[in-house]
Amino acid sequence: MPIVEPTYKPPFYFKNGFIATVYSGLVRRISLNQERERITLSDGDFLDLDWSFSKEKNNKLIILLHGLEGHGQRPYVTGAAKLFNDNGIDAVCVNFRGCSGYDNLKYYSYHSGATDDLKAVVEHVVNEKEYEEVYIKGISLGGNMVLKYLGERNEVPFQVKAAIAVSAPCYLYGSAKELLRTKNRLYHDRFKRHLVNRLKKKQQRFKDVLSENDIYSIKTLIDFDEVYTAKAHGFKNARDYYEKASSLQYLHDITTPTLVINALNDSFLSPECYPVKAAKENPNLYLEMPKHGGHVGFIDKKNIYYNEHRALDFIKTQLQEIEITRDIQKKLDEGLRS
Repeated sequence: MPIVEPTYKPPFYFKNGFIATVYSGLVRRISLNQERERITLSDGDFLDLDWSFSKEKNNKLIILLHGLEGHGQRPYVTGAAKLFNDNGIDAVCVNFRGCSGYDNLKYYSYHSGATDDLKAVVEHVVNEKEYEEVYIKGISLGGNMVLKYLGERNEVPFQVKAAIAVSAPCYLYGSAKELLRTKNRLYHDRFKRHLVNRLKKKQQRFKDVLSENDIYSIKTLIDFDEVYTAKAHGFKNARDYYEKASSLQYLHDITTPTLVINALNDSFLSPECYPVKAAKENPNLYLEMPKHGGHVGFIDKKNIYYNEHRALDFIKTQLQEIEITRDIQKKLDEGLRS
């Protein structure tokens, strides 16, 4: 599929990736009424889902996945939820394990490639909630997760019609190294502080598998993945986790129409996170690389971000193509019967 030509033109001050990223993460506000649902997973743990609804009853839903140490009230997911609600589509913001304000029950929690939990959410909304049209949008870590989910499975439920990944670190090792660079020190240290503080609480419950010395040894995010993420989730080490959880290797196998929006001035992404070759070879994979936008900083007019209305436009386009295909097939069937 040819690379998608971006049309994003940010306000002047937000052409700077650092300013756009910080503003979007710390300043943006969204007002949205949500209802929480807790679902039990097959291993006895739980996920908290934050729902918001369109004014009119419908059978359409968008699943929204947050990034590292995010949650279902972050503006980059609630902004999308609000826009979709206003356009006749229900939304559910998924809180990954331990991210909803409540510690999860298990020693392990979530990571960039934990697609079994996404699978459980998809099955829940399709089988229990009976939505007939489902779309998935993942941001940052959630973007890698949705891409891996779509590419690693032979069968994705037919109700899943389209997907969008924004600021997606398709190659986790590359992004891990980028975050260690001096220009990303502010982000790196903030992420590490949140992760380590959460791990200290978990250590009090699981002293037999995690010691205080283990926690004190964590100096970088790669250390965190070496000490906790890899061991807790069955990987040999951090590098093994990065390689196996990265979505890059699965992009050629995606059969669901999928749009990837990665800004060229996103300081979190390595060159491998711009999968031009995969997009050109896979007719279901669309890659858009705006010059500006930083990391999830696609600031636009009326507090609706560029990536949010692009996601809505992409889904509408895909549904139109589905309807056209159905009409053609219907006419062919009628012609055969006659």
